[in-house]
Amino acid sequence: MLREAYALAARLPEFEKYGLASQLRRAAVSVTLNIAEGYGRYHYLDSLRFYYMARGSLTETLGGFVACWTIGYSSEAELSHQRQLVHSALRSLNGYIRYVRKQRQGEELFGDRLLREEGPSYILPKLPDNED
Repeated sequence: MLREAYALAARLPEFEKYGLASQLRRAAVSVTLNIAEGYGRYHYLDSLRFYYMARGSLTETLGGFVACWTIGYSSEAELSHQRQLVHSALRSLNGYIRYVRKQRQGEELFGDRLLREEGPSYILPKLPDNED
């Protein structure tokens, strides 16, 4: 799918270089990068957050493919192939998300919550009530 996105972006007109072509490339590469970042996390909930972002980037990439077809930059056959690639990737990613949820890696060490950095609390002092 990444190759498809880059190949289509390369064929777009020059005036789309910083618009649709750039967005299509960034969305497609974001899928891979978010999966890699999620894999590098220690807590399953933290990992899942990045896998969900990857899933969003997949649908964004599909949106870019649809936009290119709508404008006339690609054929219906290409769009059909691109849809199949995206849906196959979505099925794989959703399966991996289910696997990660079942494994719950990091739960014993970190608990069943998102990791948070310790820092100062930002509690505002209570202001006195206005007396009229």
